[in-house]
Amino acid sequence: LDPKNNKTSIIFAVVSKPGALYRCLKEFALRDINLNRLESRPSKREPWEYIFYTDFEKGLHQKETQEALKSLEECTTFIKIIGSYYSE
Repeated sequence: LDPKNNKTSIIFAVVSKPGALYRCLKEFALRDINLNRLESRPSKREPWEYIFYTDFEKGLHQKETQEALKSLEECTTFIKIIGSYYSE
């Protein structure tokens, strides 16, 4: 993992119930991770399920990112790391 990488992109899905998205986004806020993008798209797997595309200002090598991703595993139904890269 390149220590110069300062931005990461992921996609994830949550169950369709009140507070589910909040529980996931809270994990970023607790670790002072700034979200640059949060877009929702309908899932092709399940009706009323949405996939969230997210970019945030931390690299995969950073402790805060590792902690947030570990916590996301507990509040998502699906998570995929697209990658980490350098951005000015």
